[in-house]
Amino acid sequence: MEFDQALIVSEAYAGLQAQALGLAERALLPTQLRPLTPKFPWSRLPARLWPNPLQVTDFGKIPSNDLIIGCGGVAASVTARLRQKGLRVVQVQNPRMDPRLFDLVVANYHDEMTGPNVLVTRTALHRVTPAKLRAAHDVWAPRFQHFHRPLVAVLVGGSNGRFRFGEGEALALATKLSAMVKRDNVSLIVTPSRRTGDAQIAILKRVLEPLGTYIWDMQGENPYFGLLAVADAIVVTMDSVSMVSEAVSTSAPVLVQSLPGKSRRIGLFSRMLEREKRVRPFAAKLETWAVEPIDDTNWAAAEMLRRLGE
Repeated sequence: MEFDQALIVSEAYAGLQAQALGLAERALLPTQLRPLTPKFPWSRLPARLWPNPLQVTDFGKIPSNDLIIGCGGVAASVTARLRQKGLRVVQVQNPRMDPRLFDLVVANYHDEMTGPNVLVTRTALHRVTPAKLRAAHDVWAPRFQHFHRPLVAVLVGGSNGRFRFGEGEALALATKLSAMVKRDNVSLIVTPSRRTGDAQIAILKRVLEPLGTYIWDMQGENPYFGLLAVADAIVVTMDSVSMVSEAVSTSAPVLVQSLPGKSRRIGLFSRMLEREKRVRPFAAKLETWAVEPIDDTNWAAAEMLRRLGE
């Protein structure tokens, strides 16, 4: 079956949308975002308690030739009902319900899911491709040329429900990065995220800027793709599976900064990447070794189209 476009259904979180968009883009499908914005009082209740998920948010008429790609548990409640209406539905991430309610589920290795209609990827789906990295390299390499090599990109996340990145953790990371600069004579470019926090960014600036480090101020063009494209090595905090997944899709060695907290799923994910010799724990020093990019998004997209075309 040929689809006219992919309708992306998820909460309005960039991380969720990026996974579904990445899958659709690799399948060469035009995309349209349909963010889930539950109306009161349903916005106060977990999605599993919604009596009719299709009445919680306004969808309007969906063409039968659209492929629905949902991402996240909230989306699963909606997309399962859309499949009951006869639409073709692919759910990204563990839906926390019977996978047979969907045409296909694309889950990560650390979701510990199996089934005849479950595709298992090693890392999270994403939008980083070799073509985008080449384009980003052409744009950003001249802008970064005044930084001496080795150039290390530092991708900083923030606190979430599983890990903590408070002021103490920011200082610990800054101290380790400072030690690496002095020990290995590297250049650093740091890009925070929306979750990092102003106080934590201020600590990173106080410790690292005197060493010549550039820390993106969250204004103007985001250098994120440029850093993935040009870095000789990448340091990334462990809180975000998506951010680590994007880092390991490049050709750069990846060093992972641990954080206080606990997550069985992220633990499984991290240990798998260590077994694959794709990441190492960050130990306040530059480490480089031969690596190959890990990216199962192309495979997932091709397998999705093959199965849905049967």
